[in-house]
Amino acid sequence: MIRVALHKKEERPYGRPPDGLRPSTSTQWISHSIAQIPVKPSQQALAVGLKPTAARQEARAAGLTRTRSRRIYPMAGNFYQKSDLMPTKLLLDTDIGSDIDDAVCLAYLLAQPECELLGITTVTGEAAKRAMLASALCKVAGKDVPIFPGAETPLLIAQKQPLATQAAALTQWAHDRDFPRGQAVEFLRQTIRAHPGEVVLLTIGPLTNAALLFAVDAEIPVLLKGLVMMGGVFTNRLAGVGPLEWNALCDPHATAMVYRAAVRSHRSIGLDVTRQVTMDAQEVRERFSSDLLRPVLDFAEAWFRQRESITFHDPLAAATIFDGEICAFKKGTVEVELASERLRGLTYWQQSDADGKHEVALEVNRQRFFDHYFSVFR
Repeated sequence: MIRVALHKKEERPYGRPPDGLRPSTSTQWISHSIAQIPVKPSQQALAVGLKPTAARQEARAAGLTRTRSRRIYPMAGNFYQKSDLMPTKLLLDTDIGSDIDDAVCLAYLLAQPECELLGITTVTGEAAKRAMLASALCKVAGKDVPIFPGAETPLLIAQKQPLATQAAALTQWAHDRDFPRGQAVEFLRQTIRAHPGEVVLLTIGPLTNAALLFAVDAEIPVLLKGLVMMGGVFTNRLAGVGPLEWNALCDPHATAMVYRAAVRSHRSIGLDVTRQVTMDAQEVRERFSSDLLRPVLDFAEAWFRQRESITFHDPLAAATIFDGEICAFKKGTVEVELASERLRGLTYWQQSDADGKHEVALEVNRQRFFDHYFSVFR
């Protein structure tokens, strides 16, 4: 087993479970009655990891290869580049309305001057209400951002997150009520194809929409500038954290599909890192004073009735796109457990600097993150 040194103390990534089960090598990739998206077997195969030759040829013809433009296809460890003069084009896929950190993240993206937010898609139960919550924040920010409710049910398992509980606060904030239905995946596909090599896809919820996107158009992964995900648990260094993480276990088959896709720059910020950036309710109430954070604080009151703090899971993932010094990443390979019902969705990570296709966050500078986060609201 590969071992990783952290804080001068030997730590290890999560290994195989005690019963010796390994990640399943076969999965029924698409069984989604709501989406009703036709998927060819060849598209499925490409979406889960075979080389998308046609897409690479298209990218090469357009001058978007690694040798022609490092800005478009950054190497591992160099995802964020301050030399970029243009704002980062970004698509957000979110389950806003459950954990409050999605709203905290969206407010940050709307305030971030270096972010060009091209659109928002929502995922899991009551996707339309989640879209309304996103709309409320966009209206406060004065920005007209396309919003599309996406998949409401996982690919193969039962729904674990049926309700958008924070939607109760919508009565106090102006928001749109009507959104295009059944078009979220197609919107993502067309937007990425319209900007080949320029778009970062940020996923901060279960990965159903992303998996469907990669399945219906197998060239999309290589046309992304990068994929940044909040999800998974990759080390055992924090007591009481893991081994399972909510986004991954809510749709484990989608998680497996996304990790097998041939994305050129794929970064994950896991629960073992995000749990280090928390803030208690009193400090949140004191610091969430800007106009854009006031509706977030309103949404958060429902959260605080059950919890006494906020963990900035999703905002941390977003912030790493714009400040490359907040988290330290290591290359390796991530596999997802599907065979064991008890451990389904568990993420196995092994460090491999030579051929690792996934970058995993191992360290976070907590103070730098909070300084960066609140700086965009001044």
